Amino acid sequence: MTPTLFGRWQTRLFLLVTVGTLVTLPFALGVISPGADSLFFWILGYVAVFGLGWDLLYDYIQKFRWDRDWPGALQLLAGIWEAVFIVVLVKIFSLPGVGRDLPLQWFVLHYSLVWLSVYLASQTIMRILFPRWRFHGGQLI
Repeated sequence: MTPTLFGRWQTRLFLLVTVGTLVTLPFALGVISPGADSLFFWILGYVAVFGLGWDLLYDYIQKFRWDRDWPGALQLLAGIWEAVFIVVLVKIFSLPGVGRDLPLQWFVLHYSLVWLSVYLASQTIMRILFPRWRFHGGQLI
């Protein structure tokens, strides 16, 4: 599948709202991290919002590849870059809802689990539950 920009946006938002929320709940409720905090939902929101911008860049770069496709390995590398970007923004600008005192160990664990879950869902369950998604550039609607 070669995702369109609109398909990328739909897929990113859908997976972060569903899978990302399920992974974030134990963190926000204090089951995994010490103390319940909405910080993790703020992080999830920033990943979604900034990700829409990143998808513009990824869509542009993808057009230079001979097959116009974006391999899974590059998706995983993009996840690392996006995490570094969020941490830098938090440390420099103190994003609302997060502040500058982001607990880095909990951020890394939370972000890694969300990103890995979203990546695995996009490579497996999305192809089974939404066959149209696969053949229409990643668009759900």
